[in-house]
Amino acid sequence: MKPVKPPLSLTRRDLLTHTIELSAAGVVLAWGFGIMGARETQARWVPQPPGALSATHDMARFLAACSRCGQCVTACPYKTLRLASPNDPAPTGTPFFMPRETPCYLCHDMPCVKACPTGALDPALEKIEDARMGVALVDPASCLSFQGLRCEVCYRECPESDKAIVLDPLSRGLSKHAMLRPVIKPEKCTGCGICEKVCPTDKAAIRIVDRESALGQIGAHYRLGWLADDDPKNQRNEAPGSIKTPNEESSQNALESLKNMEALR
Repeated sequence: MKPVKPPLSLTRRDLLTHTIELSAAGVVLAWGFGIMGARETQARWVPQPPGALSATHDMARFLAACSRCGQCVTACPYKTLRLASPNDPAPTGTPFFMPRETPCYLCHDMPCVKACPTGALDPALEKIEDARMGVALVDPASCLSFQGLRCEVCYRECPESDKAIVLDPLSRGLSKHAMLRPVIKPEKCTGCGICEKVCPTDKAAIRIVDRESALGQIGAHYRLGWLADDDPKNQRNEAPGSIKTPNEESSQNALESLKNMEALR
């Protein structure tokens, strides 16, 4: 016959001890989540994977959608991505990469986007060339090409060469050889960071930065008449009633007005 165990009973002291332990655990958890929340709002900008909702300037939506599962990190064949620890610059647990160390190599099948189970990496992204992880920015004071030296490494290594980076020739004045300065075309730059990775200066003279912070915006009412209507610089969202491009009739009227003014002189 098995011995019967006496019923468990909590003394007043035990109950008080357990209550204090649970309260302390709650305080620690609340403190921890508070620290994480503060870090998310104070984290500095770093590039995130292709299709990240934060690339549409909606970091709050990205943070709400990202489950911190790490599946995009596992799917990356180049080990570009990593999950942010509390000491990293990105919000804790979210995927990011450091271009100077390992850039995004623009996989055409986008395994990281396909691996994301929550849509934090937008499945609507169909072509890797349309990713906008950031934008390259050149520092003329440290770029070798701007100093008159031959380099052009960023231009040669850019996957979107002659689209995202073009060379601007400038006469030296002292010789027949021109300076070939890299110029960024933001509308084509994916922000992959390969240019930053290969830059030969001690501290990269070309870096990937936040598009929202680095780029300005021309007003919708401006028209650059020397560019085609389908040029990206003339393709801006317009408010109702915005100024329209002059048509052939209005241009002819303008010419006639000028001729009349000349005749009156």
